[in-house]
Amino acid sequence: MVVLMAEEKREKQQGHSPQQKSEQSIIRIAGKDINGSFAIPKALNQVKGLGMNISHSMALIIEREFQIPMGTEIGSLSDEQIEKVETVIKEPSKFGIPTYLLNRQRDKDTNTNMHLTGSDLIVRGKQDIEADIRVQSWRGFRHQYGQKVRGQRTRSTGRTGETIGVMKKSAQPAAAPAKEEKK
Repeated sequence: MVVLMAEEKREKQQGHSPQQKSEQSIIRIAGKDINGSFAIPKALNQVKGLGMNISHSMALIIEREFQIPMGTEIGSLSDEQIEKVETVIKEPSKFGIPTYLLNRQRDKDTNTNMHLTGSDLIVRGKQDIEADIRVQSWRGFRHQYGQKVRGQRTRSTGRTGETIGVMKKSAQPAAAPAKEEKK
């Protein structure tokens, strides 16, 4: 009882009344359930495909275009405001997001700049790998055989199978007579 009175007193000091508080605890944005207590930049960062930089840029655009402050909790937004946020996520280049922040610049198929999020990003990544394999490019071969693709070293890492240890070339001739003695 005392705790409830303290919370009501705190809410009145902050300008909130218990009846006016209509926050949602979980919001669904771009196919992702997000905690309603997060501020807009942090909430956008929870969506797959949106990093810190583009989330912050989108939050600035939302503040400028729709007059929604960045510090606003995402759960306190109305359905219309959430739809506006989703339009910024779906079409960031129309709202002035620079192309270097987009994750799909000059797409191979459409030659347009776009930003993919959620399952679209995952599916497009798999399609790109399948296309590399189908074309039989070097990257495709590396993906096909499960090897490292981006030029990393493979001498000591990325091993699969039953490889336990490797001897240096200088130690191999000395180890050969020791094996023969055991037999």
